[in-house]
Amino acid sequence: MLQSMTGYGKAFGTFFNKKITVEMRALNSKGTDVYLKLPGTYKSYELPIRKMIGKALERGKVECLITEESIDGNAKVSINQELASAYYQQMKTLAVKVGEEPSDFVTAIMRMPDVLQTKESEVSEEEWQEVEKLIQEALKNITQFRQEEGKSLVADFTTSIGEIERLLQEVPKFEEVRIDVIRERMRKGLEKLQEKVDENRFEQELIYYIEKMDVSEEKTRLQHHLDYFRTTMENDGAMGKKLGFIGQEIGREINTLGSKAYHADLQKIVVEMKDNLEKIKEQVLNTL
Repeated sequence: MLQSMTGYGKAFGTFFNKKITVEMRALNSKGTDVYLKLPGTYKSYELPIRKMIGKALERGKVECLITEESIDGNAKVSINQELASAYYQQMKTLAVKVGEEPSDFVTAIMRMPDVLQTKESEVSEEEWQEVEKLIQEALKNITQFRQEEGKSLVADFTTSIGEIERLLQEVPKFEEVRIDVIRERMRKGLEKLQEKVDENRFEQELIYYIEKMDVSEEKTRLQHHLDYFRTTMENDGAMGKKLGFIGQEIGREINTLGSKAYHADLQKIVVEMKDNLEKIKEQVLNTL
């Protein structure tokens, strides 16, 4: 079944005294683009996380956010007292030098670089396994979301393909009419020239134009491409690119029909076919 490239998935759990949340969003993209935002504690696992996401989602622009927060309220933060003291002494000396009254420098010092430090504890194998489970759960949720969106894509594709097929079935009723139009146009042209008409030659010329106007092959190929599009929709996996190629072939046959139309009503049919094909092309861009 088809899947959309758009999706959202989330999972969270606890490990000892921390809550871990994994959140993913996916949008359409030609390739696989994974953007990760991780706590410092999990930076060493960036490569395996990327591989997990790429393997599960195949294609799309994916944003993955992993956060951790303390449950007991004890944040793992420390003050670099040596650095803070050095800042304090220098600020105090500067204040005396410029003639300023010494004031409360602590607030300013706490904002200085590297004064506040986060204690990054080493991630145990057990903790990584829990994080891995949450990533897999988020991937499962985002895949389910994509599958639900895929159902809507299938419905839209089915409607547009069905409409092109319906219009294709309207083509034969205009084929005989346009031949009569060409025959009448040729006769009137000869009458204006006041030339004697050689009926055998006239019929030969008419057959030549009829052969040039014949759209039997185009109709057959177009129907084949429509059937192939339907069959491909039923396959599993990433079918978006393949559907795009089939859509291009559908477009070629519709364009050829238009170039051989020579009839106003047949041209209208071709325009409506193109309109439905544009809808297909737009949806294909969001298909996995």
